[in-house]
Amino acid sequence: MSKCKNCNVEILDDSQICPLCHSVLEEGEEGHNTYPDAWIPTRRLKFVTNIIFFLVLLGSVAAGYLNYIWYQGKLWSLIAIAGLWYLFLIFRLDILSNSGYRTKIIATTLSGILYVILIDWIVGFHGWSVNYVLPAGIMLLDAGIVLLMIINSRNWQSYLMFQLFGIVCSLIPLLLIALHIVTHPGLSELAFGISVFLFLGTLIIGDRRARLELKRRFHVR
Repeated sequence: MSKCKNCNVEILDDSQICPLCHSVLEEGEEGHNTYPDAWIPTRRLKFVTNIIFFLVLLGSVAAGYLNYIWYQGKLWSLIAIAGLWYLFLIFRLDILSNSGYRTKIIATTLSGILYVILIDWIVGFHGWSVNYVLPAGIMLLDAGIVLLMIINSRNWQSYLMFQLFGIVCSLIPLLLIALHIVTHPGLSELAFGISVFLFLGTLIIGDRRARLELKRRFHVR
């Protein structure tokens, strides 16, 4: 492999003259990598991830052990352990993962809601997590969908499936109402109504583009 010092380009064939400036080429270094090592940042990030994973694992064991020693009727260590792993999940998902931002938003929101429900259950389950936090999280998800549609207005129809997922999530509080787990249904019913009207509004206002997107997603001709 030859290299032109004037143009700073490498010539892969056996030419002795630079095709650009017609200068005499010099022999390049054999096996020399002219590109930066893209694996170095990846290896460093993986190393940091392994350290954080070890610290989370160590913190989980320590919390469980301390809870075992000073047990007073509450498994408070589950809150600490779940919190540590939730933070680690956010780090892995939002920073390291190549998943799309929609997947990250859904996973972060739903896991956060589950974490809050776990806290409510450990402290005696007073129902505030399912009465208020769960429907509030669903409405927050709907608000995020609207914001993303505004930001990405040229491709707004791609969020229709996201909206359908929101409707499915909003059915969960209604099921909990039927099971008498949710005792204050007002916010849950509001969350379901917002999810449904958001989808219907997008479908009606979007008209043909919205219908074509649904047909494409569900493979309907």
